Amino acid sequence: MLEVNKNYVIDENQQPIAVQIPIAEFEKIEEILENYGLAKLMEEVEEEKPLSKDEALKYYQSLK
Repeated sequence: MLEVNKNYVIDENQQPIAVQIPIAEFEKIEEILENYGLAKLMEEVEEEKPLSKDEALKYYQSLK
C-alpha cells in the first residue's frame, strides 16, 4: 500500500481543516486513480464488438 506522508493544517481552535502531502505522492495518487478509472472503463466495454478500421477512423474524425 502507498504510504502517504501527511501534515495536518489546523485552525485557531486546533481543529484540522486541511492536509498537505508531498507533490510526488499526490502525483502517484492521481496516477493510481486514473489507472483505476481506465480499468473500469475497459471492463464496461469488454463485451462490445470492436470497430472496424473504417468505423474507427470515422469515429475519430467525429471527435475533432
